[in-house]
Amino acid sequence: MEILNQQTRSDVHVVNLQSEIVTKPSPGMRNAMHMAAAEVGDDVMREDPTVYALQERIAKLFEKEAALFFPTGTMGNLASILTHCPERGLEIILGHKSHLFTHRQGNVAQFGGLLTSVVENNEDGTMDLDKIRERIRVSDDPHFPYTRLICVENTHNYCGGKVVPVSYMKKVYELAQEYGMKVHLDGARLMHAATVLGVKPAEITRYADSVNMCFNKGLGCPVGSIIAGTSDFIKIAKRRRKALGVDMHHPGVLAAAAMYSLDHVLPKLSEDHIKAQQITNAIKSAPQTVVHVNHETVETNIVFLTVTKPGVTAIQLYGRLLQVTDEERRELGEGIIVKTIPYSDTLIRLVLHSGISPEDVKKAISKLSYVLQELS
Repeated sequence: MEILNQQTRSDVHVVNLQSEIVTKPSPGMRNAMHMAAAEVGDDVMREDPTVYALQERIAKLFEKEAALFFPTGTMGNLASILTHCPERGLEIILGHKSHLFTHRQGNVAQFGGLLTSVVENNEDGTMDLDKIRERIRVSDDPHFPYTRLICVENTHNYCGGKVVPVSYMKKVYELAQEYGMKVHLDGARLMHAATVLGVKPAEITRYADSVNMCFNKGLGCPVGSIIAGTSDFIKIAKRRRKALGVDMHHPGVLAAAAMYSLDHVLPKLSEDHIKAQQITNAIKSAPQTVVHVNHETVETNIVFLTVTKPGVTAIQLYGRLLQVTDEERRELGEGIIVKTIPYSDTLIRLVLHSGISPEDVKKAISKLSYVLQELS
């Protein structure tokens, strides 16, 4: 048994379900990005028309006063939080499974000197409102920090791509207003949430003072993220962006890709949800005893498999999906690798995206079914 990849064996079909960030620009997107097609200028000098067109389009789409383009969602979220919390020692509230808490190396503490008050996430990605209220500290007592911001995530990655209801977003927003606080939405996959709910993105973003959305999380762009909020908020966030090291002199090439994604990829986003359901249903119906998956909880493009068989770990399953044996090649008629991400000893994540074709889905199902039955 050997581990194979595209570089070592050309006859192995690789289905990459690690994340949407593995997608490569489509031919149409590449054409839009071409320097001859994308109108560019120096953004530092406020001379890039494509960037400004994108920012205006997103501001209108989210029904916010202004928007600001960033190279990454990590930086967009960080700049947003630092804008809301300009003083060291202030406090933010966020979920214990939120991407901002689990995958960002504590950057709000590193760069902003901010405290994080962590509330347990429910299985649907929400946080108990009473527990949020308990964590809010606005007293002038010098023993305590001031709580300034509540961060929510929609869709919620670690909870399985769950769509957080608009009704819940509204309740969090009203709670924050009650205490004179702000709400920031980590909406990296916001467009997936809007697609599932069948609403305009603004129906969700109206219950957040600021929002970050990624163009490489489902929209197929190679890079790029954007934040939106009030004009005053964006004015300060632009200073934060500069302090974090962003000098984008000709970012119109990247903004052109984002514009293309809004026109050509966004309308097809529901197809990724269908692919996720196809894989989920296939695993659920397969004669295997290794993993559990609930098709009713798979709402968007993310599928979490829970390893339930004693003696088998998520790491082992992840590694086996990267291997091809002579026996399975004979059985399946070809070599197939499925790339995933192990999230813990018992969890494996699969993410469907525009780079996955219907044929890829079939091959992924063949490989997963084979390996799961082998390990049963």
